[in-house]
Amino acid sequence: MTEVSLEKSHGHSAADAHAKHEALRVENFKLGWWLYLASEVVLFTVLIATFVVFRIDHPEVVKEVHEKAGVLLVALNTFILLTSSWAMVMGLREIQRGNVSGLVRWIGLTAVMGTIFLLLQWVEYNTLGAEGITLQSGQFGMRFYAPTAFHGVHVLIGVIWAVWVMWRARNGKYSSTNYLGVEVFGLYWHFVDVVWIVLFTLIYLV
Repeated sequence: MTEVSLEKSHGHSAADAHAKHEALRVENFKLGWWLYLASEVVLFTVLIATFVVFRIDHPEVVKEVHEKAGVLLVALNTFILLTSSWAMVMGLREIQRGNVSGLVRWIGLTAVMGTIFLLLQWVEYNTLGAEGITLQSGQFGMRFYAPTAFHGVHVLIGVIWAVWVMWRARNGKYSSTNYLGVEVFGLYWHFVDVVWIVLFTLIYLV
């Protein structure tokens, strides 16, 4: 084998080793993120289970809150949050195609809709507060506000994260071959949406 052939063989081996190392790093990162989300599931499960137990024991209180909460407003808010997940998916698709500006536009829309969700949740809280349903108003207040406000904090974190993704995209940090940060943000945002679907169903519909 010639010296040139040996150099090419060595170069290919080094490139293959780097590719395998990078793939392993990505998989380990994703696994770590899934484990984090699993811990969040445990926290939300405890909060939701606490509410469900209270609901079973005090159905009349929950019925009263349903009448005062304005379920249509919450349903609209739910639609907005679910639509934001679609926008996030579109953003991921754009960066996979190498379209950075498309990523920025769609993730920006995700952030806007997340912000609208938080504003409408604030309107809902004010409406309930005017009806005397606050964090201090008996056992229900704590069980209602704990999971919904905790979820709201997660939405706020997601909105800030979306803005950070946009900033990184504008600075050339993502491409069609490097979009792990966008993908991980997408996992988080989908998680936030799924949790809200459970909360909306158990608190406002059932």
